[in-house]
Amino acid sequence: MTLIAEYGTILLVLACLFGFFMAWGIGANDVANAMGTSVGSRALTIKQAIIIAIVFEFLGAYLAGSSVTQTIRSGILDASMIAPEQMIFGMLASLLAAGTWLMVASMKGWPVSTTHSIIGAVIGFGAVGVSMEAVNWGGVVPIVSSWVVSPLLSGIIAFMIFMSVHKLILDTEDPFRSAKRYVPLYMFAVGFMITMMTLTKGLAHVGLEFTNVQNFLLAVLIGLLVTGLGVTLLSRIKPDPAADSTFHFASVERVFAVLMIFTACSMAFAHGSNDVANAVGPLAAIVGVIQSGGEIAARSVVPGWVLLLGAGGIVVGLATYGYRVIATIGRHITELTPSRGFAAELATATTVVSASGLGLPISTTHTLVGAVLGVGMARGIGALNLRVIGTIFSSWVITLPAGAGLSILYFFILSGIFG
Repeated sequence: MTLIAEYGTILLVLACLFGFFMAWGIGANDVANAMGTSVGSRALTIKQAIIIAIVFEFLGAYLAGSSVTQTIRSGILDASMIAPEQMIFGMLASLLAAGTWLMVASMKGWPVSTTHSIIGAVIGFGAVGVSMEAVNWGGVVPIVSSWVVSPLLSGIIAFMIFMSVHKLILDTEDPFRSAKRYVPLYMFAVGFMITMMTLTKGLAHVGLEFTNVQNFLLAVLIGLLVTGLGVTLLSRIKPDPAADSTFHFASVERVFAVLMIFTACSMAFAHGSNDVANAVGPLAAIVGVIQSGGEIAARSVVPGWVLLLGAGGIVVGLATYGYRVIATIGRHITELTPSRGFAAELATATTVVSASGLGLPISTTHTLVGAVLGVGMARGIGALNLRVIGTIFSSWVITLPAGAGLSILYFFILSGIFG
C-alpha cells in the first residue's frame, strides 16, 4: 500500500504522540474523578492521592486493560467497510479530537467523560468520513445504554453500602467499637472483589491463566491479607473524646479514613483497567494496520508496549493537571466524609471493574457521580448541590458532539495532508 510505504514511520510516530496525548487527557480529567472522593473527604491529601493513583492506575491499565480495548477497537465500526487509509486517518483524528476536548475541559475544571469523547469521535469519522453503514449502531446501543445503567447501578450500590454502614456502625450505641468490628469485613470485600475480577478477566494476555477454583482461593487469600493489614492499621487508632464532643462520629470517621486508603487503590486500579482503552484502542488499530501492510483485522492482540504507552500517559496527565477536576468532584457535589466517600468509591470500583471484565466501556465520570449522588440521596435531596450537578450533566451532553465534530475536522485535514 502506497500510503504505508511512503509515510508508515511518520504515521506510527503521530499515532504514538496522539495516543499519549489522549492518555494524558484521561489522566488530567478522568483520574481526578476517580480520586476526588478521597481528597474531598480529607481521607487523603492531594499528594497522597496522586502517588496512590500513579501506582494503581498504571497496574490496572497494563494488567487488566486488554479486554475493554477490544470493544473500543472493533465494536463500533465495521472493519470490512473501511479502507486502510480511512482507518489510519480516522483513528488519528479520533485520538487528536478526544485529546483536544479533554485538554479544554481539564483547563476549565469540567469533569467530562473520556469514553463519551473517544466514542463520539470514532462515530463522527465513521459516519461522515466513511458512511453511515460503517458504524455498527447495534454495537453502539449497549455502550450508550451503559451510560444510563452505570450511574444508576453505582448509585444503588453506593446507597446500599452507605445504609449498611448506618445500620451496622453509625446507628449503634458504640459506633467506634462497631467500626472496629465491621470495617475489616468491608476491607475483605474490597480485596476480594478487585482480585477476582483481575484474575478472571485481566491477566490472560500476559500468560497467566488459573482455574475458577484457583481464582477464588487466591482472591480469598488476598482479601484476607488486605484485611490483616487493615486490622493492623486500625489497632493504632484510639477514640478521641475531645473530637467526638464536637462531632459525634469523629473517631469513627478516622477508622473509615484508613479504609479509604484501600478503596482509593481499588478505584485507581478499576479506572486504569477500563479507561486506558479510550487511548490505546484507536492506537492499537493504527499499529495493526501499519504493521500488517494495510490489512484490517477485526480483532488482534493489543501489543504490550501500546498498553504501556497508555498507562504512562495517564500517569503524566494526573501528575501535571489532575488537581483541577479533583476539587469539582470531591467538594462541590455533596459534603463528603470518609464513610460517605468509602461507600461511593467501593460502589464505583465494583461497577467499573465488573464492566471492564465484561468488555463494556463505561464512563468512570458517570459511575462516580452516580455513586456520589447515591450517597447524597441517603441523606436527603437537600444534601446535594443541584447547580453543580446541572453543570456536570450539561458538560456530558456537550462532550459527545464536540468529540464527533473535532474528529470530522481532523479527519479531513489529515486526509488532505497525506492524500
